[in-house]
Amino acid sequence: MSHTRVRFAPSPTGPLHMGGVRTALYNYLFAKKTGGKFLLRIEDTDQKRYVDGAEEYIMEALKWCGILWDEGPDTGGGYGPYRQSERKDLYHQYALQLIKSGHAYYAFDTPEELDAMRKQLEAEKGSNPQYDSSSRMQMRNSLTLSDDEGNHLLGSQEHYVIRIRMPEDEEVLVNDLIRGEVRVNSNLLDDKVLFKSDGMPTYHLANVVDDYLMKITHVIRGEEWLPSAPLHVMLYRFLGWETATPRFAHLPLLLKPDGNGKLSKRDGDRLGFPVFPLQWKDPNTAEISSGYREAGYFPEAFVNMLALLGWNPGTDQEVFSMEELIHEFSLERVGKSGSKFDPEKAKWFNHQYLQSKSIGEISQQVAAQLEKNGIQADSTKIESVAALMRQRANFIDELCEQSMFFFKAPETYDPTFAKKRWKEETPGILNEVSGLLKELNPFDAQTIDAALHHYMEESGHGAGKIMPGLRLALVGSGTGPDVKDIMAIIGKEETISRIEKAVLIVSH
Repeated sequence: MSHTRVRFAPSPTGPLHMGGVRTALYNYLFAKKTGGKFLLRIEDTDQKRYVDGAEEYIMEALKWCGILWDEGPDTGGGYGPYRQSERKDLYHQYALQLIKSGHAYYAFDTPEELDAMRKQLEAEKGSNPQYDSSSRMQMRNSLTLSDDEGNHLLGSQEHYVIRIRMPEDEEVLVNDLIRGEVRVNSNLLDDKVLFKSDGMPTYHLANVVDDYLMKITHVIRGEEWLPSAPLHVMLYRFLGWETATPRFAHLPLLLKPDGNGKLSKRDGDRLGFPVFPLQWKDPNTAEISSGYREAGYFPEAFVNMLALLGWNPGTDQEVFSMEELIHEFSLERVGKSGSKFDPEKAKWFNHQYLQSKSIGEISQQVAAQLEKNGIQADSTKIESVAALMRQRANFIDELCEQSMFFFKAPETYDPTFAKKRWKEETPGILNEVSGLLKELNPFDAQTIDAALHHYMEESGHGAGKIMPGLRLALVGSGTGPDVKDIMAIIGKEETISRIEKAVLIVSH
């Protein structure tokens, strides 16, 4: 097998959707699996839709995900440049080559003429209103004009486009690695514009020329490009590159959580989850769209979740490192039908990664969060809290929120819980417990536990009389882990001070 070369070719027209990240990921996994190369190419031929900052955003997002390219605009490589706008002098010669070989033609139709043609075809029932083999001979182009007229129009700065000349009634075959054989009759295909008089190619021509010149062996892209695949196959043939036609693989759509239609930014806004890897601020409207990074997701969890939206490993395994994904990935196991995105499953993945990280790594992130809230704490204490609390959280900031009471004594006490569980005898019991705790040495969870059990036996008070009041004093509410663990972490002085404070405040 010759060396695999694949590319991810986004347009810098805004932030990168998670569906785009998945396309990049599958290209990357396929390249690494087959020992090939993964290229990043920026398709910025559509200058009208170009958005400032989008290219930088795309690169930063892929780097955050660990999807690193072997060749690209910033890394270079033997097949550059890797931005289409820097390649624009290349494309004209191929458009002219197609005209010379009779596979393309100049069209001089004005927008008004095109409009009239569509309206007329719509009126003549049963016709698909497009510029194609059945309608081109009624239009103003180099097939219907004399050479002199055509040359005159070309010379007179008249606006023109170059269109592909689709053959009549021919079977076009696309071999798709995911969908099998796709056959289309050429009568259904229109004479797409390949080149515009402003000197810029359209996506179709530029993308085929670039894939050929960059020696791309496999084109792995979204399902939305499937209708264009027959045109691309024809361009390879017409340019004399038939033997270099890449293998195509069209990936299934990412669907909304309810499965109805393609996942969009609006769904995320409506249901409260990000659809972009990183936060994006629109340079024109200043509107901010949320991102997975800022929402507290680990990049590995995000990538792991995306990998399984469309690809099935064939086993029950769900948690994969990037190395494992590379080892297991194959296009044969990518499905044809769309994949429903489940925001709860995304959180589940993050939870798995939070549990598997070292306490040291989690503690560093917790410490950084606490510092943002103006809290300094020693690392041993943070580590104990992280170890105790991480089972309960999906995200670092959630872990911090749920653990705040370890670092700050409660200033208020949950009135509903107090009303239900703080009885008349609670202050007396807490004072006795506090006296008992003062004598303990060492002040660790085991010793505290033994002392509390001993007190219950001696006093005849059950856990239901002691623990709720104690928890309210330490936490300020009815939540949190085991009371003995809380006391051991905050220490003797802080424990006693919190109990005394609660006895004064809650009773009054």
